[in-house]
Amino acid sequence: MNWRERIVIDPSVLTGKPIIKGTRLAVEFIIDLLAHDWTESEILRSYPGLAHEDIQACLMYVSDLLRTERFILLRFLRK
Repeated sequence: MNWRERIVIDPSVLTGKPIIKGTRLAVEFIIDLLAHDWTESEILRSYPGLAHEDIQACLMYVSDLLRTERFILLRFLRK
């Protein structure tokens, strides 16, 4: 599966946050539900416009984001 088929970024929707295509549901929101112990079944029941593939796309999007994220350690000088 390619998450790019289901996740879009549109500056006019939710200030450009990544959302599930055709909805106003942010990837962040779905990941937050999962982090708070919602099951996939609960999410799909509460948001009937979603499919299993949408939730998988959210997980894949975050996985790709974390894989490519780089951290830069900044050291501040003390006076």
